[in-house]
Amino acid sequence: MVAQLDADEYAVSSLCEALGVSRSAYYAWRRNEYGVRRREESCLKPLIRSIFWEHGRRYGARRIAVELASRGQPCSRRRAGRLMKEMKLTAIQPRTFKPRTTDSRHSLGYSPNLLTRMSQPTEVNQLWVGDITYIPIVGGDFLYLAALMDRYSRRIVGWSLQENMQESLVLQALRSAITLRQPASGLVHHTDRGGQYAGSCYRQLLRRARMKQSMSRAGDCYDNAFMESCFGSLKTELEMKPYVNRRIAQQELPAYIRYYNTRRRHSAIGYVSPEAFESLSR
Repeated sequence: MVAQLDADEYAVSSLCEALGVSRSAYYAWRRNEYGVRRREESCLKPLIRSIFWEHGRRYGARRIAVELASRGQPCSRRRAGRLMKEMKLTAIQPRTFKPRTTDSRHSLGYSPNLLTRMSQPTEVNQLWVGDITYIPIVGGDFLYLAALMDRYSRRIVGWSLQENMQESLVLQALRSAITLRQPASGLVHHTDRGGQYAGSCYRQLLRRARMKQSMSRAGDCYDNAFMESCFGSLKTELEMKPYVNRRIAQQELPAYIRYYNTRRRHSAIGYVSPEAFESLSR
């Protein structure tokens, strides 16, 4: 109506005021900005929905905006968030980090904490961090997951999933990491003070691989916060509840680790996956 009256040479400001329409909205409409924006967003919405479900509801607006840009569809985080809200897409929310202290009551001896005098790693295979977590099974049983992460790239370089928490669990993770990475001598291997990492077989393997063993300070679980955080992400993003049986857990966890390494965008390394970060760093 404003356009029709405008054509008859009425003052636009008076017409907008009388009809309760802002002049900026009117001129934007005249320039077809709203129409263009609606067309853009009608194309963005299915892409956002596809990325959201492709990543199992693990991506919020920031990661989705980065993913869209990588596909040649620039979109601000704010806009992505607004469109997600319109589509009622809510990402899985991370839980508050609640560290736990490992039971280190053993007589196998402890290694010094080398991280207190070590600078941040500047390339791969300078610092690996490791830990163990519990995987609940219906009926009160557990599986145990041991993992080693390259601190520089955040890539999980070795892992093991077993029905017990004995030294063989962490040995398997370490052997697989050595086989995959073939690190040079001098790598710092940091874990908590758990007895599995203090076992004679484990320490012999570290010596043969010419690694320097480092352990967290007594009662200070924040020394190993990177692995705690990794396990926190794993359990949050899998929305982990007790698995119906071991077979399902043994299928889902390796799949998630592959996803974590190759596809999941990590905020601490510029919103690329650990694998991509290592390729870019070469």
